[in-house]
Order: sequence, then structure tokens, then C-alpha cells
Amino acid sequence: MSFDMNAFRLDGKVAWITGAAYGIGFAMAEAFAAAGAKIAFNCRDEKHLTQALSDYAAKGIDAKGYIGDVTDEAQVAEMVKKIEADLGTIDILVNNAGIIRRVPMCEMPAEEYRKVIDIDLVAPFICAKAVIPGMIAKGHGKIINICSMMSELGRETVSAYAAAKGGLKMLTRNICSEFGEQNIQCNGIGPGYIATPQTAPLRQRQPDGSRHPFDQFIVAKTPAARWGEAEDLMGPAVFLASDASNFVNGHILYVDGGILAYIGKQP
Repeated sequence: MSFDMNAFRLDGKVAWITGAAYGIGFAMAEAFAAAGAKIAFNCRDEKHLTQALSDYAAKGIDAKGYIGDVTDEAQVAEMVKKIEADLGTIDILVNNAGIIRRVPMCEMPAEEYRKVIDIDLVAPFICAKAVIPGMIAKGHGKIINICSMMSELGRETVSAYAAAKGGLKMLTRNICSEFGEQNIQCNGIGPGYIATPQTAPLRQRQPDGSRHPFDQFIVAKTPAARWGEAEDLMGPAVFLASDASNFVNGHILYVDGGILAYIGKQP
């Protein structure tokens, strides 16, 4: 028996990455395109869509962008229809769109809590439900849910996010359980702390040249002794989207530099 490296290729596959106008979703889309996939993404407004299309074009990627709210079943159904008309049946879904609200639990209105749950947990259910019938008809499919270390750990001020990401871990396992026989693999990626424009203020050097306190905290808690880069998620994403992972199902792959394996240094 010999191994075919082409198992990692995504030639001709249609990949829909939600919320991939920038950040880790954009990095995954870039990796999928390099592996041969056709890229579709969505965002919620024209401004972000225009900028994202320009950014994809600058990378030489002919991505198709759509405006749509992933928490709205009717809009999701319409997006799936448009993607299928433009590119073909969706082979790969990455549920990447998400938000976080850092508010102490007793200060968080239930309305804000529900909003986080709606985007981070209900939307992946809606999007997966919309693409699974096409995957069943085609005889295969890959769903990748972007989980979090908060799928495993709690932390102050992120009660809604942790609840949503813990639920997303179990939704991942349930999709595996329900549709594995139809040759659909549903797995999750749990990023660690990733250096993005959104986290840049937490990594800025202080006036005295020292690290930001949160930066110190993350580096000390990470065996790799650094923040992750969006590029660190590219290989894991391609693996889980490709035929190389056809017998991997219901798994959460934590790309965290070892944080979840580490108790921390002794003071």
C-alpha cells in the first residue's frame, strides 16, 4: 500500500467559508484555493464584501462573495442556492462566522447573551442543515466548525462565548453521529490565541518596552511561547477538508501551541 499525496488536494471542490472577509476565515480560504478549491464566502454588508473581494483578488483568488446573515434560515437557503448556481454543489462548509462579547456574566443582558449564541451556535446549525442534503446527494461532504479553547475551558467575562463554543463542540459530534454513514465528516478546529488585527492592541509593547499584561499571560501559558498566526490554521483546515481525513469524524483539532496540554510554569 502506498500513500497518495494528492489526497490533500481539493481540486474542483466547492468550499463555502462563512465570515471569511478577513482573519482566520480568509487564511483558510486562501489555503483551500491553493489546494485547488473554488471559494465562496459571505459577509453581512457591502463595504466588507467589496474590501474582501479586493483582498482575494490581490492574492490571485477568484472568490465569489455574497451578502447574507447566517442566523437567518431564508437568507442562508438563498445563499446556498446562489453558490450552487455559480460554482456547483457545496463540498466543504466552514462555519467560521462568530462574535465574542467580553462582559461579566451578571452584567450581561440576556439579549446580548442570546445574540452570541445565535451567531456562534445557531448559525452553524442553520448552515450545516442547508448544505447537508446536497452533500448526501453527492455522496460526500466536509463540515468544519470553528470551535475554541473555550469549547473546553471557562474564563471570566466570556460566559456566552464559552457556552456557544461548548455547544458547537457537541453539535460537531452530533452531525458526525447522524450523517457519518452518508460519508459526511464533521470536525472542529479550536484555535488558540491568534495574532490578528483584532488582538493587536493586546500585543503592543508598553511605553517601558515590556509586554502587555495579557500578552505576558498568553505567552507564559503557551508551551510554544508565542501567539499563533492565521497561517498556523491553514494545514489543519486543508487536512480536515480533504480526502486525507475521510476516517476522521467528530474530532476537535486544537491548534493552540499546546495550551490545553499545559498546567503552566511553577511560580
